[in-house]
Amino acid sequence: MNILQNIQAFDVHTFYWCMARKRRVTLTKIGRAVSFTADGPLYALIAAMLWWAGYETLVLVLVGGFLLERCLYFILKHGFKRNRPADALEGFNSFIIPSDQFSFPSGHTSGAFFVAYCLSDWFPGLNILLYCWAINVGCSRIFLGVHFPTDTVMGALLGSSCAILMIGMLA
Repeated sequence: MNILQNIQAFDVHTFYWCMARKRRVTLTKIGRAVSFTADGPLYALIAAMLWWAGYETLVLVLVGGFLLERCLYFILKHGFKRNRPADALEGFNSFIIPSDQFSFPSGHTSGAFFVAYCLSDWFPGLNILLYCWAINVGCSRIFLGVHFPTDTVMGALLGSSCAILMIGMLA
């Protein structure tokens, strides 16, 4: 068995473990709300408020980083073409309709970790709050049935990496 098959087997096992939780319905309801915060419009509002507050450099990091992150996200998404759980697992239906066809990496998680990293760099007192939110975004995507665990882990790495690069370049 090669490494990709081992990762897929671990992913499926972990995914089914998440789906078997007693409080799954409650987690799904909470997950919808948490996932919604990472849909995108909130990021534009944050950037506008930061611009108005005089954090132009941070806004440039956010805009430049999102452009980089989205480009890499689309390249990875369409390069790997990993099926979402509802398409990969017989008899499983997700709790929401995903915005695109493929699963890897999680764009919601990538965006959340990108924002969490950038804002934490400027506002370190918010670290715990921001990373708790980003982790919950990733978990919500699993509990909503639209991502496998490694999709969210790689989304977190993608978003954090883009933040590190843009902060290093522009800050």
